[in-house]
Amino acid sequence: MAIVIDMPKLSDTMEEGVIAKWNVKEGDKVSSGDIIAEVETDKATMDVEVFDGGTVLKLIASEGDAVPLGGKMAIIGEEGEDISDLLDDDSDTAEDKKEAKKDDDKQKESSEAKEEAAGDKQKDKDESFDPLFGELEEDGDKPQKDKSRDQAADDDGKRVKASPLARKMAEKEGIDLADVKGSGPNGRIVKADIESFEAAPEAKKEEAEAPAANYEDVPVSQMRKVIARRLGESKFTNPHFYETIDIDMKKAIEVRTSLNAMDDVKVSFNDMVVKASAVALRRHPKVNSSWMGDFMRRHKDIHVAVAVAVDEGLLTPVIRYTDTKGYSQIGAEVKELAAKAREKKLQPDQMEGSTFTISNLGMFGIEEFTAIINPPNACILAVGAIRDVPVVENGEVVPGKRMKVTLSSDHRIVDGATAAEFLQTLKQLLENPMSMLL
Repeated sequence: MAIVIDMPKLSDTMEEGVIAKWNVKEGDKVSSGDIIAEVETDKATMDVEVFDGGTVLKLIASEGDAVPLGGKMAIIGEEGEDISDLLDDDSDTAEDKKEAKKDDDKQKESSEAKEEAAGDKQKDKDESFDPLFGELEEDGDKPQKDKSRDQAADDDGKRVKASPLARKMAEKEGIDLADVKGSGPNGRIVKADIESFEAAPEAKKEEAEAPAANYEDVPVSQMRKVIARRLGESKFTNPHFYETIDIDMKKAIEVRTSLNAMDDVKVSFNDMVVKASAVALRRHPKVNSSWMGDFMRRHKDIHVAVAVAVDEGLLTPVIRYTDTKGYSQIGAEVKELAAKAREKKLQPDQMEGSTFTISNLGMFGIEEFTAIINPPNACILAVGAIRDVPVVENGEVVPGKRMKVTLSSDHRIVDGATAAEFLQTLKQLLENPMSMLL
């Protein structure tokens, strides 16, 4: 018996999936557990497997098609089996649907055109009728069909309103009524309009064409759709406020240099910021919270998400129990998860459950910026580049290494003083990084 392969729910926020690639074609044999397709979700590209063996009888969706949850993707059954009862309107291809819509539009336009013509005909009749004298006539002319009426058509089929006398004068003078502006009721052309008409200078045969617009329409990926929706909701729902602090990174640079001199140890400044944030969160649990509508949730565990740039936007893999891990372990996990993010191999559980987020643009030379909170986190930390700046030490101006960080906070959960205390602790930890190793 043939079975329909529906679009499965591959992430908690998924509403539809895009067929990135079919691994089978119609007529292929498949077995239980075979990966038949790769589907792009809002978070990653996931594999779709079959649970029953058989022959691929129909691929309903094409590569690049967006299929809603539960929508039909394919039909599998016995070779030669009749599947007509499983194919309904949902199984039509995108091209079939487009053609059907075109036909419907043409029929609708034809119907509307007929109705409009009938209405115009009645309107012409109404406008050429005077309640006292009946059908309007001038110079003793009798009513005539078509051209003698108050409203007739020019060579292009465009209707022109003119009195019979004005029409005769125009014909005699060789004037195209379409070029005459009527001064009568409803723009009707009368005798005076023909007498005062002056032909406009002949237009140039070759008009300068306006330059064609030069642009490209880029399809929006599932990931970008969700990023747009979630960040829009965060920015306009969560009352953001921002606080920035400048941190002396001189000792952090010295410690990092010493650690990286050891074999098999590579620590980045981002690893140090992640670790310092986790320790500061442990000391300031109000920042490690979420707004739940009727209550606030204070998280006992600390799971820091690190924003990773990919082609379609940002992904936020999570370092779990961050405060219990050292620099090198944090660095190894960030590196591994970032690589999976760029390859679209992150699993949903690797991006869920964060309690705090860090976005670092320092490697791009960005000195300071603000970030939008990653729901349901209460805060996100925006990290800038380490700058060479002159500083005053012991009354003398000396070279300094400074880094600005900005904390975006949800004011429903975190107050200004709480955010400031968190930043002060973060500053102290990064200016004395050896304290985090104890």
